[in-house]
Order: sequence, then C-alpha cells, then structure tokens
Amino acid sequence: MAVGTLTVLPVPAPSVIDARVARGAMLLAPLAVLPLAAAGALLTLVPLPALPVAALALGVVTLGSRGLHLDGLSDTADGLAASYDRERALTIMRKGDSGPSGVATLVITLIVQCGALAGAIGAGHGVFAVLVAVPAGRVLLAAGCARGVPSARPEGLGATVAGSVPVPGAVISVVLCAGLAAWGGTFAGLPWWQGLLAVLAAVCAGGLLLWRCVKRLGGITGDVLGACVETGVTAALLVLST
Repeated sequence: MAVGTLTVLPVPAPSVIDARVARGAMLLAPLAVLPLAAAGALLTLVPLPALPVAALALGVVTLGSRGLHLDGLSDTADGLAASYDRERALTIMRKGDSGPSGVATLVITLIVQCGALAGAIGAGHGVFAVLVAVPAGRVLLAAGCARGVPSARPEGLGATVAGSVPVPGAVISVVLCAGLAAWGGTFAGLPWWQGLLAVLAAVCAGGLLLWRCVKRLGGITGDVLGACVETGVTAALLVLST
C-alpha cells in the first residue's frame, strides 16, 4: 500500500486494506519513497547550473509520486482560503480543480523548494538534502494519521488511514528519521545538528498545517496529508539550503 499509493512503481495491490495495513503503510512511507529520493539525489550531480538541476531533481520526485502531494497542497490551499464554512471548504477541496489560492501556493512552494535545493547543491550537499527532505516530508503521514487525529469525512483516503498509527509509533518514526539525518549529515560534511534540525523543521511546519486543518476542517483528508508532506519537504530543504 505504501509503495503503490506514494509512488508510480508497479506493485500488487494489498488483498485487504484494514487498520493494520494502513498503519504499516503510513509508518513505512519514508522507506517507500527512498527510490524516488535516490533518483532525485543522483540528478543533483548533473554538471549544469544549480537551479535547473534542482528543478529536474524535484521534478523527478514529483513525477515519481504522480504529483499526489502537490495536488493535495493546491486543494488544501483553495479549501482553507475559500470559506470559513467547513462543508463548503471540503466541497471545494473535493472538486480537484485549482483556484487562485491553490495555484499561488503551488508556485510559491515550488520556487522556494527549487531555490533551497539549488543552495544546497551550490554548497556541495545536494545529494544529502534530497535524501533527507523527501523522507522527512513523508514522516508527516504517520504524524497526521496518529490516533486522536480524526477524519474530516466519513469516506476517502483520509478516512481509511485516520487514527491508524499509535502515537508512540509516530514519535519513533520521527526520532529514527531525525537520528539518521543527524548521522548522515556528518558524512556530507555538515554539522550533526543540521540534519536533525531539518527533520524537526519538517515536522514542526507540517504539524502546524495539520493543526490548522484539523481545527478548520474537523480532521484530515488525503489532500491535507499531501499538503503536510510538501510543507515538510519545503521546511527541510530550507534548513539544508546552506
């Protein structure tokens, strides 16, 4: 479920999707996207100017995930900006077309992501930046599906995975990702705390958006989870941009 939902890699569908399968998929999300992160990281080594290389690397990750999370970011931005009425906001998010708020959010987010990754490439640690930021964003899936976080709708992806992850499991996922980033940063010539800070920044930024969406919409949807992922990736890349 993790690989089939989060990447374009062809894998057999699970025979059943229950709470156990949903929990495993959300916890394994950072591992499931490692092939996409590796492909993007390798592209940062292309001998071209840093900005187009950053765009190509992030483009591969986006295409490899079917643009799923960017679509969620756009829909969430439209829903939050459109109306204070919960049902109207959810209806707008369900339509799937992008309004001005969604388009503006996408453009700004992609500009920031490309600029931040270009900075990391210029500083000589573009590979590390991609390998940390992409999984760090997916850690937000476990956090967003932690028990106690409700679904905004009775149907859809959000309803399938909402509350499926025990809180200790979500915490362990964050700690493991942060620890690996801190350890890996030393091999990239960075201070140990920079990788750690990148993961924590991703969790804090995505967590803030999650809190806002739960308060505003009454819970999570698949779009909200995607928006949290992209927010986390952006925050991590900013920390690693220098």
